[in-house]
Amino acid sequence: MGLTSNKVLALAVLLAVLLFVGTIWLWPRLARRSWKAITGRVGLLIATQVAIFASVGLSANQAFGFYATWADLFGQETAPGVVVDHDPAKGTGPVKVVDTQTVNVPGGSRPATGGQIQKVEISGKRSDIASPAYVYLPPEYFQPQYKNRKFPAAVVLTGYPGTAQALIKGLHYPQTAHKQAADGKMQPMILVMMRPTVAPPRDTECVDIPGGPQTETFFAKDLPGAVADHYRVGVKPQNWGAIGDSTGGYCALKLAMHHPEAYAAGAGLSAYYKAPLDVTTGDLFHGDKDLQRRADLLWYLDHKPAPKTSLLVTSSKKGEDNYGDTQKFIDKVKPPTRVSSITLDSGGHNFNTWRREIPAALKWMGGRLSED
Repeated sequence: MGLTSNKVLALAVLLAVLLFVGTIWLWPRLARRSWKAITGRVGLLIATQVAIFASVGLSANQAFGFYATWADLFGQETAPGVVVDHDPAKGTGPVKVVDTQTVNVPGGSRPATGGQIQKVEISGKRSDIASPAYVYLPPEYFQPQYKNRKFPAAVVLTGYPGTAQALIKGLHYPQTAHKQAADGKMQPMILVMMRPTVAPPRDTECVDIPGGPQTETFFAKDLPGAVADHYRVGVKPQNWGAIGDSTGGYCALKLAMHHPEAYAAGAGLSAYYKAPLDVTTGDLFHGDKDLQRRADLLWYLDHKPAPKTSLLVTSSKKGEDNYGDTQKFIDKVKPPTRVSSITLDSGGHNFNTWRREIPAALKWMGGRLSED
């Protein structure tokens, strides 16, 4: 059974309940001062607390999508991205569909009503990176009257060490996009949902690491073209945007700022503005000071020409550590860059806060992208 399985969570909760009841039931028998009784009391308390801790941990992981598998949890997911060569003569390309699933909306079993989510593998020619993703196709994509229409697309990125599944199960991006479009609040849009960690377990912060994973190249140069080769999406900057939370938000802003020729808009939910250096990232820059400065978005606004792109930043007056830096970021933006913001009175660095921001952020994104 998988780490995110409901059966695993149910078994952990059942075990915790049984151990709690067993502790209450057996406690009078273990009330003596013998070493056996003391060992029994300690064992029951430890077992009960471990079971409760496991239940809470599994529940939190399902809600926030920190780890996708047991191997991911225990740090055994160490294989780097692998290049997959595709032969155009055989009808394959840089995007390979490996599974499909319905969208959790009324009528979701019919693609023309609920849209569809496709699990894919995306290969990058320039970056030599292959990464999984989930692609949400809106209902209009399957309707005959739109068969010749190209749709705008947004890359949706998780935080670190989040999973792409969390964008569907925890943050409800497909459901929200479906409702927003059905209510006429945004245009139908394709969502390419991914984790920014293309070389797990390393946190590459969407940086082209010298001698390492070329993550920025993958997202800026490989991804839009690969998706456009497979789906009805344009390759002009006005066809593409990026949105993400935390690390994914930092990456989304960076992609729009560094690559306005590829992305017309970038939205950072609870984003930070400078690539960290810690045990999860390792040495990202290998002494390249210019690369390190470019990864600091506040520095970039001060020292580089203002890109022609649109940016959205979000924060909370209480509960978010990025509030001060977000205000600095807004103040530093110069034309032709455009900036918008969402500021909550309170809200932490968590899914509940981002779910409150996503509808407005998707509406903002849809207003800055076009189908052609």
